[in-house]
Amino acid sequence: MIYYSEKDHRTIIKIKNMKRPAYVTDKVLKQFIKNALEEDIQDGDHSTLSTIPADLQQSAKLLVKQDCILAGVELAEIIFKTFDKDLKVEIFIKDGTPCKVGDIALVVTGSARSILSTERFVLNCMQRMSGIATLTHDWDSRLVGTKTKLLDTRKTTPNFRVCEKWAVAIGGGTNHRYGLYDMIMLKDNHIDYNGSITNAVKMAKDYVKRPRKS
Repeated sequence: MIYYSEKDHRTIIKIKNMKRPAYVTDKVLKQFIKNALEEDIQDGDHSTLSTIPADLQQSAKLLVKQDCILAGVELAEIIFKTFDKDLKVEIFIKDGTPCKVGDIALVVTGSARSILSTERFVLNCMQRMSGIATLTHDWDSRLVGTKTKLLDTRKTTPNFRVCEKWAVAIGGGTNHRYGLYDMIMLKDNHIDYNGSITNAVKMAKDYVKRPRKS
């Protein structure tokens, strides 16, 4: 859907900042980025280290390759800045904007090594998040004029939940519970294992009345 190009960029529409959902905290993003970079780079991006001079400065633009609702722009900037605080990111399209093929979402400038070592991580996040946001927007737009809300679930990719639920919110959907800890929802398996829906509901009500450990 999106890839980097070295051609001259052009300025396109800008929209107001979109507020992050409460669960997208700095702590959560820091851990997510740390884990992803460790998974991909470990002791070094040796393809880049062996071929690109340490002092080489470059720029790259993120080019939209498919009509979509763009998502992951704010995350992209955080990833770049986390990896290399000296990278400069110029954003032309904000999260939640409908985009057309050929639009330029952002331009990153700085160390060529830093750009090459983080570009795939950024693209993986933005491609998946934009796909989710686009599909969410498509379904949510069909509910306009009704009282129905489009909710997401916990059926997310392990270790990528924060991004996938964030993308749902960007696309106009409504986040349901984030995990098992923030809401009780009794499903078929709970009823089957308990043996009685009446008893399961009663036990759940009694459970929430008990003092919780801080």
